[in-house]
Amino acid sequence: RDSQTLANFLAARRPELLAVGKSKWEPGLVHRLDRETSGLVLIAKSQASFEQLRIQLRGRQIKKTYWGLVWGATAARGSVSYPLAHDAQDRRRMRAVVSSRTRTRPQKSWQALTRFRKINSTQRLSLLEIEMETGVTHQIRVHLATIGHPIVGDRLYGSQDLETFGLPRHFLHAHRLELQHPLSGRTVKFETGWPGELQEVLKRLRLEY
Repeated sequence: RDSQTLANFLAARRPELLAVGKSKWEPGLVHRLDRETSGLVLIAKSQASFEQLRIQLRGRQIKKTYWGLVWGATAARGSVSYPLAHDAQDRRRMRAVVSSRTRTRPQKSWQALTRFRKINSTQRLSLLEIEMETGVTHQIRVHLATIGHPIVGDRLYGSQDLETFGLPRHFLHAHRLELQHPLSGRTVKFETGWPGELQEVLKRLRLEY
């Protein structure tokens, strides 16, 4: 439900954050995660910190690392750089612009770069460490689905016939953030481990990480 959002949680617990950020609907939020993605989110406690962190984000100075479980055997390492655009047929979705050749007026698109490294795999699944060099909506999910490796449990970009392993969400977790502290300027890193439901799937699949 819309009431069960991080923004509403922050507004209730830290009402002073309503004065930080671009609007009171995003109190202190420097960036977002997709609704079903778990993990780290960056929240500024003051407007000055918010502005400084947004400069880092726009300058691609904030390093964001994710863990994801995808279908298929991926390469040991790889990258995807297709631009992304809104899907004209479904407003919920983004799409990769694989070809620039079109007879109609070109649609607005955003440059995007996703890198991945395989951590472990089975015959039909790959566990990946993923880095976003840009931050376009649904970027990781669209890029990986476009190259034939949709995120496990992704009902928007994966096939409805694919197994979900009982998950009510997709298997994507924001694991690490690295940035320059807005006050001291020193490099700081934040990490968080696997949520319980994702860890259980990995145990059942005997995928070490």
